Order: sequence, then structure tokens, then C-alpha cells
Amino acid sequence: MPTASRALKFAFGSILVALAVMGLKFLAWALTGSVALYSDALESVVNLVSASVALWAVHYASRPADHNHPFGHHKAEYFSAVFVGVMIVVAALFIVREALAGLADPQPIDQPLLGMAINAGAAVVNAAWALTLIRFGRAERSPALVADGKHIMADVMTSVGVLVGLLLVLVTGLYAFDSILALIVGVNVLWEGWKVIAGSVGGLMDVAVDPAEAARIRAVIRDSAGGAIEVHDLKTRHAGPATFIEFHLVVDGDMTVTESHGICDRLEAALAREMPGARVTIHVEPAHKQKGEEGRALTLD
Repeated sequence: MPTASRALKFAFGSILVALAVMGLKFLAWALTGSVALYSDALESVVNLVSASVALWAVHYASRPADHNHPFGHHKAEYFSAVFVGVMIVVAALFIVREALAGLADPQPIDQPLLGMAINAGAAVVNAAWALTLIRFGRAERSPALVADGKHIMADVMTSVGVLVGLLLVLVTGLYAFDSILALIVGVNVLWEGWKVIAGSVGGLMDVAVDPAEAARIRAVIRDSAGGAIEVHDLKTRHAGPATFIEFHLVVDGDMTVTESHGICDRLEAALAREMPGARVTIHVEPAHKQKGEEGRALTLD
């Protein structure tokens, strides 16, 4: 299970970084009047909102199970991730709108080198923080932090595109490049938002673990279920940092409750070691409940 206090610190750190980057980007826009820089600054506002939502989600998801939520509050992070994805899409639409307006009426850019330098500094800060968030979020299985990191990385891509556009303006003297690059980046950010939404909806819909993880689970069961006959109806799903694993364990009908319970304890401990945060439910059944190959069962004897 992830360390809730560490996840909260990362989520709070995102708010501080978002505030700093937003200030730098609006400063760059104020100095230059660039449409692309203004679009980039608009996205940084969404970063701040998304970081705030991620902080709430991580805090809420860390709450223990209660009477009304017996399986815990882990899915709050998926709702947060969906919201972040929607915010990315909204930011992309704003960028596209501003880019189209800029194409219709190109304007000269003031102090482009200073604006580019400030925006580049903001991009470097964002990139470093985005990589940190994504790495930590994946290690701790926090959808909210991963989504926030991907959103910030999309913002970095926006900044890079903006800087390229401004560079082309300086080289060619064509102010339309400012808006053209903003339009291209806006479409790319829109695609990134869609990917974040799609991945988060999968978690809300209880999608099974990926094939590699499923293979690890089956291997642990096969190695740790000595004394049992068969495992069938294996079901898995992720809910934030928790992995729910459920299956039926077939044992000899003459086995005592204590003996079968000992096998279950051994399986639960092995799965917990292999997959921290695993929540295991095992249904013990007598031998006549075997399904064999037709039931896609895992034979153990």
C-alpha cells in the first residue's frame, strides 16, 4: 500500500509548483503579448485546478474502509483522474480557440527572447516535476498522481511547441507561426486529455489487471497452494493502490477446516508479498466442484 502521507506531500507539492509555473507563464505573456504564450499560460491555470483536485482525491482515497464503503475509498482517485482529463481537454479547446483567433489577426511580439527564456525556465521546472510525479504515482499505484503528472507533461509539450513557434517567428518574421504552433500543440494536448480519461474510466469499470500481472498472480498461486487440487474463477481488478484478487480453491472433501484455512493463509501471505496492497478473497470448495480444463481452471496437483 502507498504511504498516504508521502502521496499527500506530492499532491501538495503539485499545487506549489503549479502556482510558481503559472506566475512565470503569465509574466512571459505579459511581456510579449504572444498568443501562444497566452495559451500556454491558460493551461497552467488548469494545472493548478487539477493539482488541487488530485490533493483532495489522494486524501480521500487514503481513508480506511467504513460502514458505507467496506471496500475502501480507492476509486476516488479515478474520479479525480477523469476530472483532470476533462480539464486537459478544456485547456486544449481554449488553446485552439486562441490559436484560430491569432491566425485571423497576427500580431507582432514584444521582447520575444526574454519571454522565451522565462517560458523555458517554467518548462524545465514542469518537466522535472512531471517525471517525478509519474514515477512516484506508478510505483505507489496512485491514478490521481499519475494523471496529474501526465497533465503537467502535456503542459511541457505545449511549452516546447510554443518556444518552437516563437523561434520560427524570430527567424522568418512571420507572426502567423506563433498561432500555427499553438494550434498544433492544442490538438496534441486534446489527444493527451482523451488518453487520461480513457485510462481512468477503465479503472472505474473494474478492468482486470494486465496479462503480465495476471501471470504473476497465477504463478504465486501455483507455487503456494500445496495441498489444494484446483483454482478456478480467478477474477482481478485494480482500485487505486489496491489489487483485488478473488478465486475458488478446490480441496479434498475430507480436509478439515483448519487445514484448508492454512492453505488460504499461505496463499494470502504469498500474494501480499508479491503484490503489496493485494486484497484476496478465497472461496473454498470440495473436490466435486472441480471444473478442469473446460472451466479454464488452474490445476495444482
